[in-house]
Amino acid sequence: MKNLTINETPVRTSNNFKINNITLEDLEIPTNLRKFENAEIICKSSKIESDFSSDNLTYGNGDVLEENVKKCANHRVKLTTSDETIKINYTFDDNNLSLINNIDIFANGSSNIIITYHSKTNKPCFHNGIIRLFANENSNINIVVVNLLNNLSHNFDAIENTLDANSNVNYTIIDIGGKYSVSNYFSNIIGENANNNLKTIYLGTENQVKDINYIAHLKGVKSQIDIDVQGALDGNAKKNFKGTIDFKKGCKKSKGNENEYCMLLSNTAKSKALPMLLCTESDVEGNHSTASGKANNDILFYIMSRGICYKDAIKMIVRARFNNIIETIPDEDLKTEILSKIDEKLS
Repeated sequence: MKNLTINETPVRTSNNFKINNITLEDLEIPTNLRKFENAEIICKSSKIESDFSSDNLTYGNGDVLEENVKKCANHRVKLTTSDETIKINYTFDDNNLSLINNIDIFANGSSNIIITYHSKTNKPCFHNGIIRLFANENSNINIVVVNLLNNLSHNFDAIENTLDANSNVNYTIIDIGGKYSVSNYFSNIIGENANNNLKTIYLGTENQVKDINYIAHLKGVKSQIDIDVQGALDGNAKKNFKGTIDFKKGCKKSKGNENEYCMLLSNTAKSKALPMLLCTESDVEGNHSTASGKANNDILFYIMSRGICYKDAIKMIVRARFNNIIETIPDEDLKTEILSKIDEKLS
């Protein structure tokens, strides 16, 4: 076991704010794992290989976790997409409690990729994963990543994208599970007219901790990044959100937007946010906003005046805030499962 400081911001702010990174105490990182047996890949024509990239991540969750993936991964997949929907499902059970995975995606044409992590066990689970996406010129790809692990688990996600000219990448991240859930997302938008949309919902209850670090480098002329994060915290849950959009020299006419909102459902939940815009190019447009607050009392009163109890009213309000993002998921059964899990956690 060791104390591990991870998920560093690209630019440091005051240490008093305690948001530059997260330190996890007595973290046990598994090694010498047997193959993860409950991995399912569903596709028709895309090419699947077990090869992987050994290149270092630009950011990621730190050297220790990155080396853990390189040396100890018990599931690796290299995916070259064709025009179809691809599903990668990981199911944790009593015999498959630890997953260290590496997914490399080479995107061509138009495709949907849905990656899910489920718990069918009440035991603590461990997930440490890297997803690399290479979006080739003119590609159009939608990726959904869903964390439905139990509240005793550790979840570490490092995502890195490279976008070529005229590529369009839409990411939807659903972060509901995990005692600790730490996510690092980096998008290197190098191509002219390349576009990246990132939509996230997170839900923290009990003593869950969410540490979210999103970074985008805009390099291509007329490139664009849009980040929309919607969350809710109940009980003693905590969340750190760090969002950095960096306009690099030469990215003329580029646009970057980030928005994060956290609904606080208890007096003991804690939310921190650090939005940043960095710029070395003059002819660009950047916007950022973060906010947190309780459920609107007028809306709450209106719903409860119709005979609906407080808890069910809160569920309706949270669902309404999350719904626009959940509706983008191209899988009806998965949407139903996510909404059911939200209701369960807020009961």
